[in-house]
Amino acid sequence: MKALLMWLRGWPQPLRFMAVGGAAASTHLLVVALLVQGLHWPPLAANVLAFLLAFWVSYGGHTLLTFAHTGVAHRQALPRFFVVACAAFVVNEVLYFAALRWLPWHYLISLFLVLLAVAVGTFISSKLWAFAQPAP
Repeated sequence: MKALLMWLRGWPQPLRFMAVGGAAASTHLLVVALLVQGLHWPPLAANVLAFLLAFWVSYGGHTLLTFAHTGVAHRQALPRFFVVACAAFVVNEVLYFAALRWLPWHYLISLFLVLLAVAVGTFISSKLWAFAQPAP
């Protein structure tokens, strides 16, 4: 596992972010699909629980991989990343609501595209604030 982690840390940061984001987005999509198809939850409600589970995949991955070099303490990074993730989720939920209401697409296609769109802002906010070293 350590060798894999070291190999992945050698990737350019945007690729590491995409790998972690892909794992979190896959978790998010899978949870939504299971809740909607298996338990007949409404997609927007399923999206909330999926976000909460995917948050931990994302935070763990970014801490260990994407932003590991920053050495920022969890007491700083975790609450800041949670703010970034919650802001991204609000944008996600609004865009997802709009897509579900006005586009004739499958709910998972809509969610996938929304997740991609929101990822750019999440990367910038995470890099410049959530995982940034505090000012001296």
